[in-house]
Amino acid sequence: MVEKRVSEAVLARAMSTGADYAELYVEDNTQDSISMIADCVESANTSRDKGAGVRIFCGTNSVYAYGNGTDERSLLELADKAAAAAETAKRSNVDLVLKNVTFEPLCKAEIPSFSVDKKTKTDALKQAYFAAREYSADIVQVSGSLSSSVKRVYVANSEGVIGRDERPYIRLGVYAVASDGKENQSGFVGPGNSAGFEFIQGLDLKAQGREAARIAVTMLHAGKCPAGKMPVVMDNAFGGVVFHEACGHALEATSVGLGNSVFCGKLGQKIANEKVSAVDDATMVSEWGSRAMSDEGEKTERIQLIKDGILTGYMIDKLGSRRMNMRSTGSGRRQNYTYAPTSRMSNTFICAGTDKRDDIISSTENGLYAAKMGGGSVNPLTGEFNFAVMEGYMIRSGKICEPVRGATLIGKGYEVLLNIDMVADDLVLGQGMCGSVSGSVQTNVGQPMIRISEITVGGEI
Repeated sequence: MVEKRVSEAVLARAMSTGADYAELYVEDNTQDSISMIADCVESANTSRDKGAGVRIFCGTNSVYAYGNGTDERSLLELADKAAAAAETAKRSNVDLVLKNVTFEPLCKAEIPSFSVDKKTKTDALKQAYFAAREYSADIVQVSGSLSSSVKRVYVANSEGVIGRDERPYIRLGVYAVASDGKENQSGFVGPGNSAGFEFIQGLDLKAQGREAARIAVTMLHAGKCPAGKMPVVMDNAFGGVVFHEACGHALEATSVGLGNSVFCGKLGQKIANEKVSAVDDATMVSEWGSRAMSDEGEKTERIQLIKDGILTGYMIDKLGSRRMNMRSTGSGRRQNYTYAPTSRMSNTFICAGTDKRDDIISSTENGLYAAKMGGGSVNPLTGEFNFAVMEGYMIRSGKICEPVRGATLIGKGYEVLLNIDMVADDLVLGQGMCGSVSGSVQTNVGQPMIRISEITVGGEI
């Protein structure tokens, strides 16, 4: 994407005012999307975005400049802008020699999405859309989308690395609304993968649409969830969003490196029940959050965050490495070239345990079964969070009973980890988008079915 001599010149220019590290990031991203609403195709777009960024470090201070141009002149101008911000540094001559580093691709498209015509893609989307639309007379609105992209990334840095990575993404989304004329309830499914159109071909598209509609209709006819402290059984896949938000962000150097995390200084200490182990693994083949190379030109890793309840690791980027005096774990990510990278999750999950699903339910006398989680918010400094339950049911006498709506889980991340007393053996991952200071990136959340012995449930008093 960029000649070696140009990269060397750009990095040398960026460091000319005394920076001790420089990085060039170039990105070429082609995107394709089809959306449906009101039984019609609303849009069918293909776009391409290309640009670059230059970042420098002076100790733990960072400067980032970006633009759309990727030619030599534009890149040198970016380098000059970054270098000019290092006003207190002394000017110096830098002689860099870069070498290519090969990162074995983790995510490959057997059927490149852009080789598939729009009619074939639209027909696939229609299967899911109309399956949701026709599920029940209670369904009053459906929206659907099928999006794909191929992102080509080039990184050169003053540590001597030139790295390249290609990342295909594809995702189906179906959102259904059910109404009785007085109240509305919604359901959503959004399977995705780092792959090509073969992923869509492998889905039961009608079943995906029906699932979104089923959640909406079930919750429309559900009663109100009672409020109070109680055991909560959280199902696999999207139950992992609670760990992702309430604990995962607090284990990123973005928070830890600034002292803004409840888990600062707790390596080697018990922070969870001994049944809990957790991992962030960007090296999983063709998973939604995977990548061979970080956005800082480093090899990605499988990071053991928690082992048998003990905090064993953080997710660390290059700047976080300097702030924390710990090695980088290849966790630097960004939405695109308009953002400087920072530490981010990839495929983050609670590992499979040894308990059985049936035993978890049958041993819970009374409580809430959270089949699917919705959105929420968290404060990484205190660990306090609240999350909506998209689909919930009461557990009575060890059996899943009537559906309930309006449930919210309220607590603190470190308390939840300690209160997980059962972990099943049925790990499943679910796809989502995670927002932070470096933009929105693809992440997998996941877990087996778990039981939290006690947590505050917001609902009807």
